[in-house]
Amino acid sequence: MAFDLITMGRVSVDVYPLQIGVPLEDVETFGKYLGGSATNVAVAAARHGRNTAVITRTGEDPFGRYIHRALRGYGVDDRFVTPVPGLPTPVVFCEIFPPDDFPLYFYRYPKAPDMEIRADELDLDAIRAATVFWATVTGLSDEPSRSATLTGLEAHAGTTVLDLDYRPMFWPSPEEARHWVDKALDHATVAVGNQEECAVAVGESDPRRAAAALRERGVRLAIVKQGPKGVLAADDEGVVEAPPVPVDVVNGLGAGDAFGGALCHGLLAGWDAGRIIRFANAAGAIVASRIACSEAMPTTAEVEELLSR
Repeated sequence: MAFDLITMGRVSVDVYPLQIGVPLEDVETFGKYLGGSATNVAVAAARHGRNTAVITRTGEDPFGRYIHRALRGYGVDDRFVTPVPGLPTPVVFCEIFPPDDFPLYFYRYPKAPDMEIRADELDLDAIRAATVFWATVTGLSDEPSRSATLTGLEAHAGTTVLDLDYRPMFWPSPEEARHWVDKALDHATVAVGNQEECAVAVGESDPRRAAAALRERGVRLAIVKQGPKGVLAADDEGVVEAPPVPVDVVNGLGAGDAFGGALCHGLLAGWDAGRIIRFANAAGAIVASRIACSEAMPTTAEVEELLSR
């Protein structure tokens, strides 16, 4: 069976407060959700009816078992999710201070199992057969995940998306990240990131210059997220922009992953860049208006209803 989309990268259990505007030390009630950027993107695309799978690793523990159950519940194939003996499944906490302050606390010690993805264990035939393959910059931050990520990118000859997902706590320096991002861009047809991530990747934070720099690296479609200013995309047809979609923000942490899943849906549908970023922008806005990430991913009908307003 060929998948519409295979993603590769982080997984976690997100433990998010159910109380908004409360410091973590004072929170009394929490919700438990499936998390991790690449995992959330697979869930988001599945909500749009796409046949998706994720390549990642968990601990051999109750949270690892929860991740398998949650993936299957969301319609994401979990055959490429394997345990790493001796390492705990990562847990992530956040604080929620709308509209724009959402501190994250990653518990990925002593090492996250998803950084133990190994090149020689990849199902390269499945990766080659997938219509879209999605990889993240976080996956480049340490071995053996780095070699596995580059191997997966190189193996896939179709639409290959590089999520510029730069998290400074996972890297010794931005310069080190840029070195490996540069190698990954050799195998990417689509790149997506915010202005800070673009600055790390190609040394440009201005949206138009960043998109141009990504295009010069061989990317066919470059997407730069500009926060409250909307989204810019550049391809062979030129540059298009989508304005922000106004919503009452509750938790902005899952918006980028909802955007990613919707982006993949649009790529699979063969939409033009303008339609893709308008749809993806609306998907991200819907999740920003909700507390959770994976659980909050919208259906196609929900996105289209918001766009029709």
